[in-house]
Amino acid sequence: MVALAAATALLAGCSSDGDTNENPLTGGKASGDSVVVGSNNFPESNLLADIYGEALKAKGIKVTYKQNIGSRETTYGLIKNGSISVMPEYNGALLAHLDQKAAPKTLDETTKAVNAKLDSQLTLLNPASAQAKDSVTVNAETAEKYHLTGKSSIADLKDVAKDLVIGASPEFQTRQQGLVGLKSVYGLEFKSFKALDVGGPLTRAALEKDDVQVADIFTTDPKITEEKFVVLQDPKNLFGFQNVQPLVHKGTLSKEGVAALNAVSAKLDTETLLELDTQLQAEKKDPMDVAKAWLKSAGLG
Repeated sequence: MVALAAATALLAGCSSDGDTNENPLTGGKASGDSVVVGSNNFPESNLLADIYGEALKAKGIKVTYKQNIGSRETTYGLIKNGSISVMPEYNGALLAHLDQKAAPKTLDETTKAVNAKLDSQLTLLNPASAQAKDSVTVNAETAEKYHLTGKSSIADLKDVAKDLVIGASPEFQTRQQGLVGLKSVYGLEFKSFKALDVGGPLTRAALEKDDVQVADIFTTDPKITEEKFVVLQDPKNLFGFQNVQPLVHKGTLSKEGVAALNAVSAKLDTETLLELDTQLQAEKKDPMDVAKAWLKSAGLG
């Protein structure tokens, strides 16, 4: 893992007056005395934001939350202009947003490639080993019909994609790590596309009901096992590395804050993230409760 040594020198101390979940689309920049933790519009991002925010609070830093904002197409601009101080990101997905042609082969290469394209107002802290990758996943009926298993490849859909409906977030239509890449990398052209949510309940329900036969589901989603969905292998590495990594607006976080988030990354692995997602989605626990309990168990809360 690669830490940005310059990060701590560039990030200044901060605090806020409360935890209000304000709408960043209607407000201005974060004030100089607040750490604003934001998240994208899916449960795992909200959970990670809670983890980051509560880890900062444990170090005496006051935090304001702006949760469930929208997709990266919106949130990247908000953290760039300073409306948000900290965002949980996924390094490979962020890289695909910044440079569709990038194809790094290691985690370090991914981080370096992101840094090369990142806006000068932003910096990445240490990546976690935890990965939550986008995936091309089929339901049990489709897997049985076309003899697909966990060892099958996305490429195995090439001859049958024309008969299948794929479901995902609206942004999936125009992303390289989406329909664009599935066509250019794997030659897939689907019967149609159904706009749903970001690997959330709409997408899972549509896949369960066979309203869509293929969907973009995160690999840490407990529904994969529960519903016997089949995640197809990605041998051409279209979805790359997807390590959880804090993205920070420079000048909004103290050295203690940087250390707190790097400590989270050091403890957060994929097995842990799947367990936390299971508590959140299958057991219907409150994300803040899940975040606080894990931080306490990890010695970070």
